[in-house]
Amino acid sequence: MPRRGQTIEKSKDFSGSIKKVFLSLKPWYIVITISIILAMSSAIISLIAPNKLSDLTNYVTEGLQPNINEKTINNIMTDLTISSKDKIEFSMLLQNSKDMTQDELLEKMDNLPKPIYKKIEPTMNTKAINNLAIILSILYIVSAIFSYIQQRVMARVTNEYAKKLRTDITEKTARLPLKYFDNHETGDLLSRVTNDVDTVSQNLNQSLASLVSNLTLFLGSIIMMFATNWIMAITGIVASFIGFIFMFIILSKSQKYFVLRQQQLGDLNGYIEEMYSGHNVITTYNGVEETNKGFDELNNKLYDSSRKSQFLSGVMQPMMGFIGNLGYVAVCVVGALLVINDKIEFGTIVAFIIYIRLFTNPLSQIAQSATSLQSTAAASERVFEFLDEEELKNEDNFTKHLSVDEVKGEIVFDHVKFGYNENRMIIKDFSAKVKPGQKVAIVGPTGAGKTTMVNLLMKFYDINEGNIYIDGVSTKELTRENIHDLFCMVLQDTWLFDGSVKDNIKFNRKDVTDEEIWEACRVVGVDHFIKTLPGGLNSNVNDSDSVSSGQKQLLTIARGMLEKAPFLILDEATSNVDTRTEELVSKAMDKLTEGKTSFIIAHRLSTIKNADLILVMKDGNIIETGNHDELMKQNGFYANLYNSQFEM
Repeated sequence: MPRRGQTIEKSKDFSGSIKKVFLSLKPWYIVITISIILAMSSAIISLIAPNKLSDLTNYVTEGLQPNINEKTINNIMTDLTISSKDKIEFSMLLQNSKDMTQDELLEKMDNLPKPIYKKIEPTMNTKAINNLAIILSILYIVSAIFSYIQQRVMARVTNEYAKKLRTDITEKTARLPLKYFDNHETGDLLSRVTNDVDTVSQNLNQSLASLVSNLTLFLGSIIMMFATNWIMAITGIVASFIGFIFMFIILSKSQKYFVLRQQQLGDLNGYIEEMYSGHNVITTYNGVEETNKGFDELNNKLYDSSRKSQFLSGVMQPMMGFIGNLGYVAVCVVGALLVINDKIEFGTIVAFIIYIRLFTNPLSQIAQSATSLQSTAAASERVFEFLDEEELKNEDNFTKHLSVDEVKGEIVFDHVKFGYNENRMIIKDFSAKVKPGQKVAIVGPTGAGKTTMVNLLMKFYDINEGNIYIDGVSTKELTRENIHDLFCMVLQDTWLFDGSVKDNIKFNRKDVTDEEIWEACRVVGVDHFIKTLPGGLNSNVNDSDSVSSGQKQLLTIARGMLEKAPFLILDEATSNVDTRTEELVSKAMDKLTEGKTSFIIAHRLSTIKNADLILVMKDGNIIETGNHDELMKQNGFYANLYNSQFEM
């Protein structure tokens, strides 16, 4: 995902992306095939109906016309019950009929003597008309049922597919290394889970079966038109052929705008999430105007790409409507000439008008489906790009395991070297030995590598060189899940999910009683705050500003109090509490660290005076070791750091 300010490169492997989509639809192949068969069946029935409607029109037309033919004329002339005068009048009418209009001729025939009129009186073939009406009704009803079932099936498939994609993305998130999230915006990831997945799902629902159905209608209508009358077929196709040219021109220009729209939507979401989370900072530094400018820039880019993509997509419908109307006119004109010359019957024109609609409408629908597939390709490309990201190394073949109940608590750092990239090493040569039950403090200036060491210890990152041993077993031979089971962490960045206080404190633990939760809260000193809430432990809290930073941190420390892990990591755990609360929390942490090998990262050096071992880091190396008194006597880097806290 390109960052703001970068040029968005043209992607994009349309065929490759669509291929991935169809391959990922494999679990639904049978259902999709049924849906496609239903769509094709509905289309085929729609193609059969016009010829039946043509026959029905011809029967009705014939039933409205006088029954004048050679046999009828002979019967009238040889009928002795008809007077000679009437026969002469009828004969004269026939001779002059060529110079009369249709209305004049019909009016004259209506005034003929009754004996003659009865013989030429129009008669409807009601039996044939009724049969055709029933057949047409059945065809249209069956077609509608097939279409309904097909749409229901596709709606279910696409929703299940969207659910699977969201599940895959969620599971993928757990398998990605931490560095991926360091390099990508949260809003961009959210956009892939929501906007892109919805785009894929909705467009597949609208375009897949529709494309098959319309292709069937398109090709089938061509075949049926030529089978009915080749002259009118050529007329309709030539009149509509221009639609193909415009369609391919527009499609060739629209794809890049759909790709841009999805990418810029991700950019905008990432920017909004970033600005929303830092709203207080923006307001404090009067950065609203500058922030709005950045938003306007991204919003205008999204507006521009959306406008162009939607315009090019929307212009299809009126353009194809014009082509369809042109086809109707051409068919009516040519059809009328053929009827006059007795080449076809009037019903054939009716059938062709329907065939032209079945021929031109699919063109616009095919174009729309093709446009939707482009949007699907652009969105799916971002989804599969995320799903194809390099994952954490597979650890299924790891056989070594450390039990939480049996771990002694020794940790050895053996010449550890690490850098977030190869050109910049953060940890240059770190070695240390921590005995079971020791309280180890890691101190040093910002950027010294303190938190990085914790990330390596937790195996959030793989070390470049060296090794870390837990009870003599290398972390390279232990699964991440096993290592995480051994550690309890209380971080500087607090986190509460939307739920009750109780659920937040006993997070991911089921064997915890309310008494244990209250005891942990009492030790930490957050019990009074909980009692002030309307529902106590059952009160709902979240990560919003309704709970202060200090209270959040106390709640997360209480969460750590319930963890029975042999190792403890406290990363600036008292940074958001006041001095009085800090003293209370420090006592709580002393109790929390009992019987555990603990690592404490703190800038407030007064909180780690009682640590068994203090590791002083600078530029990725340990430059001093010892307890507080020993390091103060050395009067070195640590002593300067400690004393600087009290300088004015």
